[in-house]
Amino acid sequence: MTSSAVSTAVELINAPLLYKGKVRELYDLGENVLIVVTDRISAFDYVLDPAVPEKGNVLNRLSAFWFGKTKELMENHVVHIDVDLLGDIVEDKEALRNRVMVVRKAERIDIECVVRGCITGGGWRQYRETGEVNGIELPKNLRKNALLAQPIFTPAAKNDVGHDEDIPFEKMQDLIGANLALELQEKSLQLFSFAREYCAERGIILADCKFEFGLLDGKVILIDEIFTPDASRFWAKDKYALDIEIDSMDKEPVRTYLSASSWDKNSKPDPLPLEVVEETTRRYLDIYHRLTGKSL
Repeated sequence: MTSSAVSTAVELINAPLLYKGKVRELYDLGENVLIVVTDRISAFDYVLDPAVPEKGNVLNRLSAFWFGKTKELMENHVVHIDVDLLGDIVEDKEALRNRVMVVRKAERIDIECVVRGCITGGGWRQYRETGEVNGIELPKNLRKNALLAQPIFTPAAKNDVGHDEDIPFEKMQDLIGANLALELQEKSLQLFSFAREYCAERGIILADCKFEFGLLDGKVILIDEIFTPDASRFWAKDKYALDIEIDSMDKEPVRTYLSASSWDKNSKPDPLPLEVVEETTRRYLDIYHRLTGKSL
């Protein structure tokens, strides 16, 4: 395990950069795409300094783990995760070992497919104001963090600029077509149900998660990342309670620190303290171990 963080791979990849996101970098390999998962971390729409050691390692390995677990339920975009197969495309293979994923090129469907098993976060804020989440009416007098009798599908329209926009299912049908919308809803709920059960056996509550899908040769496949701390809300069962902010198993130390600081949220914050970075690394390593039974 390395203690140094990887904040970018641009100097290490001999292929055109297609896209640089907050955490991931996509490179064009012709028929396929190379995804490099860096250790960058974001909160409140800002990419922060410094990068968090091992974060990208955990995210990439967890995605690969879950893509393998769910491939019978849903075809996905993974070709391989072996940096040694990339030859001279990668300048320093050890720096990027376990951080790469070669995937098939798919046409992204511009809907973020969110499934909620609990009423918390943005869903709780909607419910408190309207009694609904994405137009779905829920029982009255639910308490914050309550487990829902049935998980709900609450899509968002993806915006490349600004925040994704929560939309009712009917709007999703208008945007992409009724049949495709129904397929994505069904697959999202199936995947969530599978992972929720798996997590429960390991003392973890999967509160909510998001998926992205793409089209390849006219067929829907699963893309991006799945069931990582950046795409899911994991709670330790022994930390679960109603009416509180549950300490989730992800970058919560970063959010907590920033929320308690004097940062104005209108400009990039000062570098994170070492103890916050170290605790965040520990969180990511812990969820990886709890979900896979392995250590990095």
